[in-house]
Amino acid sequence: MTERSRSKTVSARGNIVSRISDVPAGSQLPPEPELAAELGVSRSTLREALRSLEDEGLVRRTRGAGTFVAERPRMANNLDANFGVTDAIRSSGMVPGTVNAAARIEAASADEAEQLELQPGEDVVVLDRTRTADGRPVVLSRDIFPLRLARGDESIVERLNGVSIYGTLEDDLGIVVHHGFATFQPTQADGHVASRLDVPRGTLLLYIRQVDYEASGRAVLSSHEHHLAEAFEFSVVRRGPGRRYS
Repeated sequence: MTERSRSKTVSARGNIVSRISDVPAGSQLPPEPELAAELGVSRSTLREALRSLEDEGLVRRTRGAGTFVAERPRMANNLDANFGVTDAIRSSGMVPGTVNAAARIEAASADEAEQLELQPGEDVVVLDRTRTADGRPVVLSRDIFPLRLARGDESIVERLNGVSIYGTLEDDLGIVVHHGFATFQPTQADGHVASRLDVPRGTLLLYIRQVDYEASGRAVLSSHEHHLAEAFEFSVVRRGPGRRYS
């Protein structure tokens, strides 16, 4: 699949997730020709997007009957797709929320400066949030991006609370995230994280460290997320090998 085809598939997938987020399980999606025309994509692109969603357990496809919204007992995420926490929660039929949001400007640490290709001590915008699903804390997140991306406009800090970080980058700053590189690590909640997520110290978590890039390869966003393990289900689509081995 070419990069352009993959981009269209990811876009179609996101549109379908938004479409099914507010409908009950068992609801039927429009026939493929109608849905493809509505989304402005080819039938093959639509099928690839639906296949990804089926692999995640978000839809079920029945030959001769159509595509239906599946039961969503947990927040399912395809590791092959760059997902936002809000979309993950909404696609599971729950109401996303944010509490204890705090944004500030500070000097980048040595690690963040290296990840974001900054000068040592360069100013960055830091956004700390606790993300909720139906009012329950499920993710503690920290997002960091260079202040220079806001062209020195420090008022960006005041506009961050309660909004999508990807939306802010794209709508306010004209920065489109093209891809991200993430690492996943099981961990246990220390005192600070346990307090923010309202769980006992030592609770199992999944720590995700990600850096997002523009199409040019410029790093624009560094993220740290502590996911409550019992609230999420992660999947990965494994293709191939495409030929038989004896």
